[in-house]
Amino acid sequence: MSRQPVKISEDKLEEIREAFSLFDTNKDGQIDYFELKVAMRALGFDQKKDDVLRVLQQQGSGDGSKISIDAFTKVMSEMIAARDPADEYKKAFKLIDENNSGIITVASLRRIARELGENIAEDELQAMIDEFDLDNDGGINEAEFIKIMMSGH
Repeated sequence: MSRQPVKISEDKLEEIREAFSLFDTNKDGQIDYFELKVAMRALGFDQKKDDVLRVLQQQGSGDGSKISIDAFTKVMSEMIAARDPADEYKKAFKLIDENNSGIITVASLRRIARELGENIAEDELQAMIDEFDLDNDGGINEAEFIKIMMSGH
């Protein structure tokens, strides 16, 4: 019973390959348990020890102590494809809503823009808030943020 390969973007595939390469410190095309755990974390998956060991046992080399780049790419592609976008957007919202106020404000956007090295005028930041602030409370709440992200704006 062969499963169809999971479809993810070329960008995500490159991210997976880069993570593997970064932690394949001896460049033998394989990573061990510790390297696998860190590589998975780098891709946004903080797995428990048992889960990492299960991946090694199911997808790893003969003795289950290492995993190849092909097996790693397959596993991580499946994990990325299985992510719920709404959960990912909730995590992103929490990163932007630094003071846990429940809304993204002009100040939040200003901070993010500065961290990204962007110089965006105050009126442009306010226009972003105004465009998507559906309940007119002066900020973007989590539901509004998820709606924006799901609509592809």
